[in-house]
Amino acid sequence: MTEQELEQLKYPIGKFECPELITEAQIDKWILDLQLLPERIQALVTSLTSEQLETPYRPEGWSLRQLIHHIADSHHHSYTRFKWALSEDEPLIKAYEEKEWSSLFDARTAPIILSLNYLVALHAKLVYLLKGLSATDLKKVYVHPEGNVRVSVAENIGKYAWHGNHHLAQIRGLVTRMDW
Repeated sequence: MTEQELEQLKYPIGKFECPELITEAQIDKWILDLQLLPERIQALVTSLTSEQLETPYRPEGWSLRQLIHHIADSHHHSYTRFKWALSEDEPLIKAYEEKEWSSLFDARTAPIILSLNYLVALHAKLVYLLKGLSATDLKKVYVHPEGNVRVSVAENIGKYAWHGNHHLAQIRGLVTRMDW
């Protein structure tokens, strides 16, 4: 496999690029993507066998099981980051070691229904919160400790809409390639 082919498997929709000007229409689209993500993932994975769920989405990548649990873990962190940014003055968030989390026992072995159900509840709460934000709320920020990067609530909406779509495309790509 060439480096270019591997990069396409890693980033099937490309890397996140935040628009310089985030419009209300863009926010609405991102929120819709977040709203639909749990149902879109479920549609792709609920009929897969345990053996299929152990298949890495790319060479040396996470298994589908790990990927599904990762999405739930990551979006859990994102929800907390939204809450911190909205309730504190430029809070310094805690980063987490996603690769380490994905190698833990639960990510490697737990039934995916646990994360699928969690994503339904988490995204329902998240979308409810995001739909109620004001223009002022969207400008609030948190600080990521890796590089002390300031991330606005508006940008974080985009990052996590992209994140969900990014992993959805990885799952869809494997399902298509394997003809499942």
